[in-house]
Amino acid sequence: MNLNQIQNVFFIGIGGIGMSALARYFKNIGKNVSGYDKTPTILTSELIENGIDIHFEDRIDLIPNNFFVENTLIIITPAVPKAHSQWNYFLERKYHVRKRAEVLGIITKDTFCFAVAGTHGKTTTSSILGHILYESGADVTAFIGGIVENYNSNLIGSGKTVTVVEADEFDRSFLHLHPNIACVTSMDADHLDIYGTSDEIEKSFVEFADKIEDKGNLIVTCELPLKGITVAVNEKAVYSAVNVRIESSSYVFDINTPKGVLKDFRFGLPGRHNLMNALMAVAMADIYGTPTDAIAMALASFKGIRRRFSYQIKTENLIYIDDYAHHPTEINAVHQAVTELYPGKKVLAIFQPHLFSRTNDFADDFAKSLSAFDETILMDIYPARELPMEGVTSAWLMGKMDSKNKKLVSKEDLIAAILESDAPIIVTIGAGDIGELVGTIKKGLNEKNC
Repeated sequence: MNLNQIQNVFFIGIGGIGMSALARYFKNIGKNVSGYDKTPTILTSELIENGIDIHFEDRIDLIPNNFFVENTLIIITPAVPKAHSQWNYFLERKYHVRKRAEVLGIITKDTFCFAVAGTHGKTTTSSILGHILYESGADVTAFIGGIVENYNSNLIGSGKTVTVVEADEFDRSFLHLHPNIACVTSMDADHLDIYGTSDEIEKSFVEFADKIEDKGNLIVTCELPLKGITVAVNEKAVYSAVNVRIESSSYVFDINTPKGVLKDFRFGLPGRHNLMNALMAVAMADIYGTPTDAIAMALASFKGIRRRFSYQIKTENLIYIDDYAHHPTEINAVHQAVTELYPGKKVLAIFQPHLFSRTNDFADDFAKSLSAFDETILMDIYPARELPMEGVTSAWLMGKMDSKNKKLVSKEDLIAAILESDAPIIVTIGAGDIGELVGTIKKGLNEKNC
């Protein structure tokens, strides 16, 4: 497919974080962009403000009447049901219908592509790398799976020759990409509803890694069974962060590299997992040839990503942090970061499980991770694309937790339950619609602490 011949792009599921980045991209390069989503969100509101037409009803008559077969590309998300009327309308009339991953593959084929893979850390690593390249003057467009605070967007830059993409393992989407430099941050079991076993996930990552023939252009962590350039924190590796300390709530560290020791890098995101993400991005940029001083300046100015350890309230008496964590490993990372920053202080965690299948597959690990917090509020499971599974509920998950300070709370009663707590550190965690409640929670906490 030649994207130059496409005049119109129609998205089914335009409000998804990855889909919306593509929508912004096509709007930026002059295409007519329109689309459908099930419900209005903050993201869809932002797209509408940017001049993109969005509707929320699955009706054929809402498709623009000038979106013809020969000049229109249809992009779909896997979350959309196959019975969707608009989707079937386009299929029956032989429109160009592609998954988001396939379209990214087309875009990256003709660019120098940085691909960031891993079951955790993709968005943060991609954002840091995109920021470094953009600030250094590279002709880059970075497609991000989150809203980058520096740009208030999930799209960085408007370059035509260099791309940064998240290599998403869901549905083996990353196998459509054409990376020149890539990294793999982690290979933990996830998406078992798609893969079945952790062995199958690993095979898929190996297949992705094999896309990089020169293993000098593949960056990996030391524990992964992949050949490449290794990175580590306080361990022996090709790129190693050493002399790590915290100064004014930021990490300051040196980096051992093949070219020598780079001194006094500063990075503001808390948590050792984020330090590893930063190191991954630094290694990729360094291998590409980005000047060291440009890397250091960009790293120090990186503000973070919305819903990735995102401070909502930060006062002497109250801290409220919101995070997208939806896997036990990610919840552990949140706990490590918050207890490192605020040792000895009581932490309340509010968690909304994401997907029945993921909750079922990792129930014991979720229970262990959540029990590490001083106090936990559980919300009902956010189903996303799934139907309920018999016996898999938040009450069932709570029964597996060995902590005493735990309770199940409805959305309607959530604010009141949070305000009852005396914890000075509060974190909301989850990948569902809990993010839509952050503003209300913040308002309630501010009013309580006036």
